[in-house]
Amino acid sequence: MQTEARVGVVVEGGGQRALNSGHADGGARKFSQQQQQPLHQKSQIGTVSQLLAGGVAGALSKTCTAPLARLTILFQVQGMHSDVATLRKTSIWHEASRIVGEEGFRAFWKGNLVTIAHRLPYSSVSFYAYEHYKKLLKMIPGLESRRENMSADICVHFVAGGLAGITAASVTYPLDLVRTRLAAQTNVIYYRGIWHALQTISKEEGILGLYKGLGATLLGVGPSIAISFSVYETLRSFWKLHRPDDSTVLVSLACGSLSGIASSTATFPLDLVRRRKQLEGAGGRPHVYTTGLFGTFRHITRTEGLRGLYRGILPEYYKVVPGLGICFMTYETLKKLLADITDRL
Repeated sequence: MQTEARVGVVVEGGGQRALNSGHADGGARKFSQQQQQPLHQKSQIGTVSQLLAGGVAGALSKTCTAPLARLTILFQVQGMHSDVATLRKTSIWHEASRIVGEEGFRAFWKGNLVTIAHRLPYSSVSFYAYEHYKKLLKMIPGLESRRENMSADICVHFVAGGLAGITAASVTYPLDLVRTRLAAQTNVIYYRGIWHALQTISKEEGILGLYKGLGATLLGVGPSIAISFSVYETLRSFWKLHRPDDSTVLVSLACGSLSGIASSTATFPLDLVRRRKQLEGAGGRPHVYTTGLFGTFRHITRTEGLRGLYRGILPEYYKVVPGLGICFMTYETLKKLLADITDRL
């Protein structure tokens, strides 16, 4: 994340003008050097280190929020095989109590192994691709990072984030589908693990069965990651510009949490449709949605109302606020740590 570049340039320029006016002191020079240091660190971090930082950040955030992630999935798929009367009785506390009573406390982390197996490469590719797409976009005339061209800067973050999300989702999609099916299992265990699920789906539904819901995923994950990165970068840059002495950990945590709220609110209906498409035909169940993506939207709104498109949004908020905050905070911290280690070698 190269927001430090913009802040460093602004302060350095301001410091120079102050020196010319005779009002500068050593604090301005010191602050300018502090802002330039992360750029030096970033230039020293290698591809493996960057992939490692992104992967660990994603896996840690998902593990910390796994119980809420499972509750979100269970709420999202309730409308597939439940009547309206049953849906009205559900609540987060009721569903959480049911999981503990029927499946045990460890069931909150059901499917978390495949979540980590999915998130490690997904987050690695996502962060790595974002940084490289951002560099490529900034080579386009008119999109250079300049303070007076803030709209172009936001555009770069948005497009780079969207492309990174599409790239990462396409590469790791089968693991995402398996994760959803394992997490959606309640009393009846149809898939016994990652490999069994992959083999069973391939055998019963064909290789293309591993890519069910990919269209909805790409439509949702592109804007979701785009919004996450652009909101995060913009807020972080603004924060560091006005409060440069605040802890980097605190800034990353807060800005990441706010970016999660924005992205989840905007793309949740697509995520809900994606989950339901992934569960079509799972365990030999009949198909509910026989039409395409837009037909599925119409079916849900007709049978469950517009609120049906946001079923599970509350646990999603509970999950995404700490989740993305932890993810960005861990990523920034590991980048700095790995850069320091690299400098010593």
